[in-house]
Amino acid sequence: MTGTLISLLSILIGIVAANVFGNFKKNYSFGVTGNTVIGVFGSILCIKTFGRLGFNPWSIMNNGDFNGFLLIINLVVSAIGGAMGLVLAKMLTKRFNKS
Repeated sequence: MTGTLISLLSILIGIVAANVFGNFKKNYSFGVTGNTVIGVFGSILCIKTFGRLGFNPWSIMNNGDFNGFLLIINLVVSAIGGAMGLVLAKMLTKRFNKS
């Protein structure tokens, strides 16, 4: 696996997590398209923010060695980021649509 493939896999996990979370919690859902877009950005935001701690894709593939534990952490944080993105987006829409 290369760093780019790990990044794409992380984004895909964020998309899936956002859509699954939106499916279970209907009041946080923005539809499939909205959940997908929010999942992409939530996943990227979390991976870029927490990736500095050492589980970014290039740390996982350190000099050709593969670290599976760091990959699992990366994917879990990506999934949490996708779900958190939905919650954050719903909070923002509620705040901006007060009337």
